Amino acid sequence: MKNFKILFTVMIVLLSSSVAEDIKVKITKDVSSIDVTHLGQKVTIKRIQNPYHVLSDDYTKTSRSCPPFCIHPMSAAKGVETIGEVELVDFFKNKVKSGKGILVDSRLSSWYTTETIPSAINIPYTLVEDADKDTIDSIFTSLGAKKSGNKFDFTNAKYLAMFCNGVWCDQSPRLIKAMLKSGYPASRMKYYRDGFQGWKLLGFTTVIMDKKEVN
Repeated sequence: MKNFKILFTVMIVLLSSSVAEDIKVKITKDVSSIDVTHLGQKVTIKRIQNPYHVLSDDYTKTSRSCPPFCIHPMSAAKGVETIGEVELVDFFKNKVKSGKGILVDSRLSSWYTTETIPSAINIPYTLVEDADKDTIDSIFTSLGAKKSGNKFDFTNAKYLAMFCNGVWCDQSPRLIKAMLKSGYPASRMKYYRDGFQGWKLLGFTTVIMDKKEVN
């Protein structure tokens, strides 16, 4: 829990859309890049500009054994909106910039510290699945919910956009279900189903945490 609190504290994200004339591969027609802060370091999210670039790591895999790596439904849970990359960009601009939203990497910390999406904080799905009441109270309070008696008021709770490794990964769906079971409202959560594989497939910037580098 100490590491979670530290990550939550430092992941204050300030974003701004910028249009640069030399950017030929944009995010959308009107958005070329987005500036974020990741662990105190400014990172510009944009797409790889080489139109001939191809992936060369594990995220090029098309097939994994199923089970356990089966393709997941479009919906992670009732009431939780599934979003794509454009909607995630809008989430950055409209929720994260205002301090009302957080991008959540739902994967185990070993995945997060290897490489992640800029601005993401890490809430491993196991942290919530295995949580006792005190841990849930701490997590929900850190996310802006206020406890009154035995209930939480989620009026000012953060909106969460959750992702994991891709459509074959169950870590974000499991976190979403665990959060719902503990009482976090579905209306405050979004599911980025394409996840890290989809992010990399479109050539977006990533943060390599262990080496403190940015792709």
